[in-house]
Order: sequence, then C-alpha cells, then structure tokens
Amino acid sequence: MDHKSRLPSSFASHQAYSSRAIRAHPCRRGIRAVTPTPADQRPHRLRRGGRGGRGGRPPAFERQARKLRNTVERHINRLKLWRDLAARYDKTATICLAGMDIAGTFLRSAR
Repeated sequence: MDHKSRLPSSFASHQAYSSRAIRAHPCRRGIRAVTPTPADQRPHRLRRGGRGGRGGRPPAFERQARKLRNTVERHINRLKLWRDLAARYDKTATICLAGMDIAGTFLRSAR
C-alpha cells in the first residue's frame, strides 16, 4: 500500500484555523481543506481586490463534510460528559474502550 492511498480526501477543521498557510499545508499533499471562513474575514477578502476588485474566489467549503464533522464533534462532547472518560482514570486501552462502549450504549438509549 503506497503512502498516497492512506491520505484522507478532505480535511475539516474549525473556522479559527482558516488562514491561507494552514489551508496550504494539506493542499500540498492533495487533501482538500473544507474549513469555513469566519464572517468577519469575508469583507477583508473582498476588499483586497485581486481579480477585478471582486476579491478572488472564496476558499473551498463543503457543507456535507462540515455537517459530518459537527456530528462527530457533538457526539464526542456528549461522551466527555461521562466523568471517567473525561478524566481518563482507566489504566489500559481495553478498559477505556469498554467504558466508551457502555457510555455510548446509554447515550443511544437515552435518545
């Protein structure tokens, strides 16, 4: 298996990490960055000029990839409400995974 096939196709991060330098790093490896730009940065991009005063193309943003990231993030935060998982009291990975299974089962049944 070559290195290229193990890379993810896209990279979703928080909008605080939407700078050009951070977006360029995964792009050099062929990974699409689907990070939204903060609302206060859009006017700056338009004011910069670039392509005939229109400010150039906005960075790539995929709503569906962003929704998936948000869903995963919310589920992880719900798991963190369990004190044992948040404090990492468990000694081994097996016990930690068992605790995550139990917490996940309770969270699924509570929905």
